[in-house]
Amino acid sequence: MTSVSITQLKVNPMAVLNSADDYPVEIQNRSKIAGYFVGKNLFEKMVNFMEDIEDARAIKNADYKNGTLLEDLEKELGLG
Repeated sequence: MTSVSITQLKVNPMAVLNSADDYPVEIQNRSKIAGYFVGKNLFEKMVNFMEDIEDARAIKNADYKNGTLLEDLEKELGLG
């Protein structure tokens, strides 16, 4: 993992952000981890991954016993 100091971050924040596009960049303050930078592409991948996990969990935990037939739902929504 790439590490940069707070000073390096202040000098050229866009360089740090650009290097964080595919993998997080560790931000250090006095040799201790202060946080992480992630670029746009990596952030979007992380969000999509978390949404997929939540969707899978919702499907697994769904109670289909009291469900609504698709045809009834279409009528209720005025789609049928």
